[in-house]
Amino acid sequence: MTTLVFGHKSPDTDSTGSAIIWAWYLSHTGTPAEPRLLGEPNTEAAFLLAQWDLPKPALLTDVTAADTVVIVDTNNPAELPPSINEANITGIIDHHMLAGGLKTRSPIDITIRPLACTATILHDLMGPHAAHAPRGIKGAMLTCILSDTMEFRSPTTTPHDRAVAERLAADLGIDIPAFAAQMFAAKSDVAHFSDAELLRMDSKEYTIDGHELRISVLETTAPQVILDRKAALMAAMPAVAAEDGAEQVMLFVIDILNEEATLLVPNDLVKTVAEASFGCTVTGDTVVLPGIMSRKKQIIPALKL
Repeated sequence: MTTLVFGHKSPDTDSTGSAIIWAWYLSHTGTPAEPRLLGEPNTEAAFLLAQWDLPKPALLTDVTAADTVVIVDTNNPAELPPSINEANITGIIDHHMLAGGLKTRSPIDITIRPLACTATILHDLMGPHAAHAPRGIKGAMLTCILSDTMEFRSPTTTPHDRAVAERLAADLGIDIPAFAAQMFAAKSDVAHFSDAELLRMDSKEYTIDGHELRISVLETTAPQVILDRKAALMAAMPAVAAEDGAEQVMLFVIDILNEEATLLVPNDLVKTVAEASFGCTVTGDTVVLPGIMSRKKQIIPALKL
């Protein structure tokens, strides 16, 4: 029986890389495993695959009772296959808050730690096996950590995330600033994506006071490229929300270098949420939120009406 390892829908770098890393480790230690993706990887995750010569995992649309699975980089059923509770879940490895709603057939291994990146946790769990992982697996771990910490700029970054990344970089002979610049350039190259694709590229579902929201972020070193499309993006929001069963899409454009977010404000609901959540005053169709970098630590916990 092959164990399937996957992360969340709208796979980013950590979700893509962590599935590959943990599938390698399970197979290496005697449990046959294969990584899967729950959607097309974003541009930075595609960079990870190309940079480290890693095969793109097969796409997975759903699971069955016959499937044995390990979940990485999420524990939220809304971000997983529709039939996830029918599968034989044997493990969860994550760094997000506990969402609840998953059901298992028997006691399982669960590791959820307050670190910036799932790959950091995987590195720790692998113990001495991490030292003899293939170069591509080590490279994937480094790329995931630099992505989720935004090269240590994110407030989610811990000293341990940084120490693991620096050890990996030294082992691989990688200059972190130069490599991170390549990663962020890949992440910022979004010109060929449609407005709907951008709104879904890095998106999570969240409920606030009975309002179903899709909270989307776009992390970039070239925010103006995205903001130049704000009218089209806001025009696309109602259809994306309706198709995804949400009331509203909220899009935060994260400026990695200036360490701030710009929230698009298409209507009074978003204006109300923005002012209540971030203590700002909205006077137009965007609002700049200085210091806001992390959806997990700074956006989702703050949201209120």
